[in-house]
Amino acid sequence: METDPSPLTLADFDYHLPPDRIAQEPARPRDSARMLHIRRDGLADRLVRNLPSLLRPGDVLVANDTRVFPAQLQALRGAARIGITLDRPRADGAWKALARNGRRLRAGDTLAIEGAGVLTARVVDKDADGSIGLAFNLDGDDLMAAFGRAGALALPPYIHRPDGPLASDATDYQTVFAHRPGAVAAPTAGLHFTPALLAALETAGVRRVTVTLHVGIGTFLPVRVENLTEHRMHAERGEITAEAAAAINAARRGGGRVVAVGTTSLRLLESGALPDGALRPFLGETSLFILPGYRFKAVDRLLTNFHLPRSTLLMLVSAFSGRERMLAAYAHAIAAGYRFHSYGDACFLEPDSRSAS
Repeated sequence: METDPSPLTLADFDYHLPPDRIAQEPARPRDSARMLHIRRDGLADRLVRNLPSLLRPGDVLVANDTRVFPAQLQALRGAARIGITLDRPRADGAWKALARNGRRLRAGDTLAIEGAGVLTARVVDKDADGSIGLAFNLDGDDLMAAFGRAGALALPPYIHRPDGPLASDATDYQTVFAHRPGAVAAPTAGLHFTPALLAALETAGVRRVTVTLHVGIGTFLPVRVENLTEHRMHAERGEITAEAAAAINAARRGGGRVVAVGTTSLRLLESGALPDGALRPFLGETSLFILPGYRFKAVDRLLTNFHLPRSTLLMLVSAFSGRERMLAAYAHAIAAGYRFHSYGDACFLEPDSRSAS
């Protein structure tokens, strides 16, 4: 992690967000969402479907093809009901998870998963951060099928669903790129794309490549330290295939720009980038935390949503386009009635001259 010489604190990334600016449903159609173009020389109000006009032939659009799976489970330990939110599989085969009402859980306890037939989980361990390790009695496709029968989507807490996710959320909370199951939360910038927009981008000569970053429960957790250098990101699993790396490298050699769809794609690309910006294949976990002062190596433009106050994502976009510029853009968006967060509107960011490598 690279940081600015002047230490930044959590308060430097705060702003007032009126609750009525938080979108509870997506725009329909998706590409009719508004898009704030944050340029080096000012702001412009556009629509997501205007994206092809901002790109050039030879540019490469890099999207995250993770697919959200139903990560919230209900379990029984004897008569006690335990709520479980799955995060990711660990190297030892157990799943990292958070448990509600799970203070009395101990290693060796067995949980019966409600609604999944024969699915059970054994508590392997408890970590200092409050997470637990769960070893299930199924694996592979059988396990994912059981999650599909028993689980519910782990929607962000600011999307209000008192009675649980709506039937429409099952499709609304998946991107058009979704292919590889494993995400707890959607890579929300991808929610704006439609087949019509993808066709328009292709007609404009923009290439498309997908990478995979399985978004974990860390995306929902607040930053709890004022000194940001003390914050530790939750690790997330990702992959850049050799084919994807080669296609992106070829586009850059040909003068094309790398346009990341969302902060997840950006973090993975930066995790796989060499100092000169070339990409190598990547398979593993990343916990890259980007603050102002970071020098971007692999990404030239960023399409992203509007992010929560005091969040690591606001810190990332501030690193990309400048903190003062981003806070001013957010103030404009609030005054202009833009919709915020997962189901909200988008920003198209040009980099701050100090952030480019």
